[in-house]
Amino acid sequence: MFRFNRLVTVLVITFALGWPTSKTLVAATHSTTGYGLGHAPTDQEVQHWDIDVSPTGDSLPSGQGTVNQGAAVFAEKCASCHGASGQEGPMDRLVGGEGTLDTQQPSKTIGSYWPYATTLYDYIHRAMPFNAPQSLTNDEVYAVVAWLLNQNGIIPTDIVLDAKTLPTVDMPNRNGFVPDPRPDVSQ
Repeated sequence: MFRFNRLVTVLVITFALGWPTSKTLVAATHSTTGYGLGHAPTDQEVQHWDIDVSPTGDSLPSGQGTVNQGAAVFAEKCASCHGASGQEGPMDRLVGGEGTLDTQQPSKTIGSYWPYATTLYDYIHRAMPFNAPQSLTNDEVYAVVAWLLNQNGIIPTDIVLDAKTLPTVDMPNRNGFVPDPRPDVSQ
């Protein structure tokens, strides 16, 4: 009972001082109750989850892919959700939509909306395919990105995408976004 009361006290104080983060709760319960909830992440655990890619291409991994390779990977692992050409669904439409952003029914596709090609790599690498996120190899992700960019008319068929070439892709809506003016937000 004593441990439970200490936990309640810690949580009440934590909530009174501000909404706690998961890190605060783990630290509070671990240091006061001895229940052993949570742990400080190891360097290997952090490295496993530190996979984001910036708009400039920082942190893009090694690997490469072509449009033709991407067509095969897309057909096998993506078409069931996005359709054979990336337009049919049932999930989000990925191809087309040019010139629709200023209409009553904008189509926010890769070719019409996304400002950075590197963001496409980042999203596919972390979250796709929906039924098996992070299961694609780096080469498969580069290939799918190449195929999608080609389907949207952004890159030619013969290009090889990798960590060096992907950040140089000029997306059609690159200048369609404005910087965040808040002083505490890095650009």
